[in-house]
Amino acid sequence: MAGRRRNTPDSPSATGPDAEPVGRLPADLGVEELYGARPAGGFDDDPDPDDAPVFVPPVRLLPEAELAAAAMAVPLLERAVRLARWTAPHRPVDEFGEPGPGLEAEAAAALGLSAGEGAAGDGGGEDADSTAAAVMRAWSLAVDLDLIAVGDAGPGEGEGSVARPGEELEAVESGDPEAVLEAWLSAADVVLDTAVEADAPFPDPTELAGEDADELDEETAAAALEEFEEAREEARELLDQALQVLYESTAFAEEGAETVPLGVLAALLVVPDGEEPTEEMLGDITTVMVALDPMLADLAEIGMVEYRPIDPDLFEEPEDGEGEAQTLSEAPVDDEEAARFGLVRLTPLGQYGVRQWLLEDGYDAPLVGEHAQGDAAALLRGVSEAVNVLPEEEIREWLAGRDPLPAARELLAAARGSDTLGPLRRMLCQLALNQLAADPGPALREVLDDPELGGFARAWLVERGATDVPEPDRAMALWTTVDTLAAQLMDPDVDPELLAELVGGLPLAPDPTAFLGELWRVEHPCTAEVLDAIGEHHGDRQVAKEARKAAYKARSRRP
Repeated sequence: MAGRRRNTPDSPSATGPDAEPVGRLPADLGVEELYGARPAGGFDDDPDPDDAPVFVPPVRLLPEAELAAAAMAVPLLERAVRLARWTAPHRPVDEFGEPGPGLEAEAAAALGLSAGEGAAGDGGGEDADSTAAAVMRAWSLAVDLDLIAVGDAGPGEGEGSVARPGEELEAVESGDPEAVLEAWLSAADVVLDTAVEADAPFPDPTELAGEDADELDEETAAAALEEFEEAREEARELLDQALQVLYESTAFAEEGAETVPLGVLAALLVVPDGEEPTEEMLGDITTVMVALDPMLADLAEIGMVEYRPIDPDLFEEPEDGEGEAQTLSEAPVDDEEAARFGLVRLTPLGQYGVRQWLLEDGYDAPLVGEHAQGDAAALLRGVSEAVNVLPEEEIREWLAGRDPLPAARELLAAARGSDTLGPLRRMLCQLALNQLAADPGPALREVLDDPELGGFARAWLVERGATDVPEPDRAMALWTTVDTLAAQLMDPDVDPELLAELVGGLPLAPDPTAFLGELWRVEHPCTAEVLDAIGEHHGDRQVAKEARKAAYKARSRRP
């Protein structure tokens, strides 16, 4: 699966039209809110925007046993397994390795299909499917997954070729989650490839050669093949991008709001970040919707998505001037009308499948809770160092079931440290303390004299009404000032207005030079960077100048 880069020059997210039907999409959020992206190497990292990675949001998957049960309930896979079981101990097949007309009726009966019944119940929505087509679709999939093995007949098996249960059938039938999910993922690969090829049918070489051509030369045949490969690549890229947008949308949508109108999905793929759609873009959105419609319907058959296709009546021509045919670029007037333009939702199985494809392609596709499996030190260190994490979710996972007061003490101990990521750990510690189910006040009072924790501990208690907390000494107050600003600076997308507000609130009066003279002497790994920020964001030019001088002095003290 190719890495998705939507139509935007500078951001891994793109905006589209109003996305209220699906809650908050990734396009509505900043990078920090989306991913908690942070520079793992401290302040010295300055990545080239052109080389910026494609961040994939952390997701929460169902347990493997539940995913496997859902996979076995997918009608197409379930039929493939039943057909494989039906071949035991062996069944004759024709020269193409298929049951042939003579056994089609028996195979259909094994699947519980009556004459003329197709795959309408599969979720693909193809009402015209015949029983034979449904049998062959399940048979082909079973062969692709090694659920059915086709080979020469052995002793006592007659002549020609026969089909037998394949080597993967036993493991899949046993319900082993790993085997079932591997089979389902392989099936999804097959269906996805088939959907893409259906969207990019092989061109007719005779049309390329012209009406008078009796024979096709190699150049014409090569041109036809090249055209097919280009169309197939474009269709695959479009479907990959759509699935990744759905993956992100599912990751951030509120429960019950994971369904995306097809028009919103197409707009997120077409409209550049921060722009309003033009008339030309509306036409492109329509084209993308029409291209995705049959491919998503195919993926619904294997359980990757739940899909309500575009209502074909939208394309019907009006009769004798009775109104005008609707176009997909017209804005629907209500939810019911919007649904006629297509609705899609990535299923839990689909979320699992897209993540596996991303991992296979070398992308970091984390799970929620990956950093919450150890102690508090592992939690704060992992979240601080990760460039693709949802801090509040990790903290919530870690706190679940823990006794609040011991958890608070453990978090405070883990927040210590004079390395460049220490400010982040302390900020995360405060975030975790705010989520505790009980007051962590006793644990905070135990660290009031700690040089690294005492400042924020006092602030936390005072903000919640404590009146018996002693003022910090001057050294602690200055160190905490540097530490607090340093944590904000580690946000790569920090709001400059927020920084200006924080810098403007520093206690510089009555003598800014004296205050900055104290600040550059603070023994903190980020002192110089904090003074740089003061020099950049303070509104008083003289103060800014003095801050830059102080930053130079702070750097001169470094070994």
